[in-house]
Amino acid sequence: MSSPEIQDSGEEPCFRLEPLPGKSPHLTGKASPQVTSRWDAPQVTANGLHDIEDRILRITGYYGYNPGYSSHRREEGSDSHAETPVSETSGEATACQTCANTVLKVLGGLLLVLCVSSSWVGTTQVVQLTFKSFSCPFFITWFSTNWNILFFPLYYSGHVATTREKQTPIQKFRECSRLFGEDGMSLKVFLKRTAPFSILWTLTNYLYLLALRKLTATDVSALYCCHKAFVFLLSWIVLKDRFMGVRIVAAIMAITGIVMMAYADGFHGDSFMGVALAVGSASTSALYKVLFKMFLGSANLGEAAHFFSTMGFFNLIFISCVPLILYFTRVEHWGSLSSLPWGYLCGVAGLWLVFNILVNVGVVLTYPILISIGTLLSVPGNAAIDVLKHEVIFSVVRLAATCIICLGFLLLLLPEEWDTVTLRFLTTLADKKTEEHGEELTESSVHTRSRSRANGAVSIPLA
Repeated sequence: MSSPEIQDSGEEPCFRLEPLPGKSPHLTGKASPQVTSRWDAPQVTANGLHDIEDRILRITGYYGYNPGYSSHRREEGSDSHAETPVSETSGEATACQTCANTVLKVLGGLLLVLCVSSSWVGTTQVVQLTFKSFSCPFFITWFSTNWNILFFPLYYSGHVATTREKQTPIQKFRECSRLFGEDGMSLKVFLKRTAPFSILWTLTNYLYLLALRKLTATDVSALYCCHKAFVFLLSWIVLKDRFMGVRIVAAIMAITGIVMMAYADGFHGDSFMGVALAVGSASTSALYKVLFKMFLGSANLGEAAHFFSTMGFFNLIFISCVPLILYFTRVEHWGSLSSLPWGYLCGVAGLWLVFNILVNVGVVLTYPILISIGTLLSVPGNAAIDVLKHEVIFSVVRLAATCIICLGFLLLLLPEEWDTVTLRFLTTLADKKTEEHGEELTESSVHTRSRSRANGAVSIPLA
């Protein structure tokens, strides 16, 4: 058996290995380091000190040993420790920046929610004020749609003000025309892509204004929120979107609210007709959104501005004949142009344009769910104005129908993976409670033992 012997001479102590009797001092099949002399001087590290680890590794014949290995590892470790504070500092800075961006995005989204809700409530209320002196819903729709032409010029002005790389209006217009295909805008594409969407847009707004002549602003805005359920049903049937049970429940709730709203005053008269017009407006709006997703896909802010301006041009060129036909047939007759309430008309058109701009800008800058919540908040906003200003008294059935529709709208805002996220959150919460309970038990046992020791008691564990 080998044993190290320590020399008592005045020289530096060293180790000597004695081979076992009958055994070779070298391992078979492996290369062992050659020790030329038992007086080999130990390796010197970079700081000038003898490294006892290097000497032990060399003497014991560690396989793959290189002199200075431990000192190099120690130096690398010190370097890594020196670099750690820098990496931690940069990581903390990145995390803080990400958190700040998220907070700003949420705050901007909440501000946009208020602006979207206010603009939509303002549009609805100003329309009802306009009807007191000018009851021509199609002319109001046509006049307001023409203002969509201003969308792209406003977008280009913002682009010039916020971007260093400037583009001419023609270059930017052609770039945004890729929404219609690689070939851009042509007369054929203009008629083929713009015509159906422009017709659906005009029909949606026209039916909405007709419903406002029959019902209160609160009822119409609540019924219009059903378009979210119709979008889900059409997307599930036409686009083969994922089936979600909670959204089916939301759609059923929307239909239930519609029936209750129609039943509130009986299935007759202006109330029933107003419910039918509002549901028709929500249906055409849903069809517009589903067809847009099917044929044009998603659009960025510039493409959306281009599309709205294109619809404004189509409305001005091709649909201008409809108000004239209604005028000469006495369906919508007005006096001279000077007698028209231009203040109310421009107010409706301006608020409608602001609402469309905020919706499209908000989807790009913040979370889309916040914009949908802004549309939903128009219901309590209109209700407050109807109660305080117009002194409207809502029946219990109408209030219940409105609440059911709004609740269904909120269910439709749940993400597709909401069930998985909820289960994960509940599991994490349960694990945290279990850990906290275990820590409390440990602390209580420690306090009990310390108290027993202080009192001189000795606990004997059971076998």
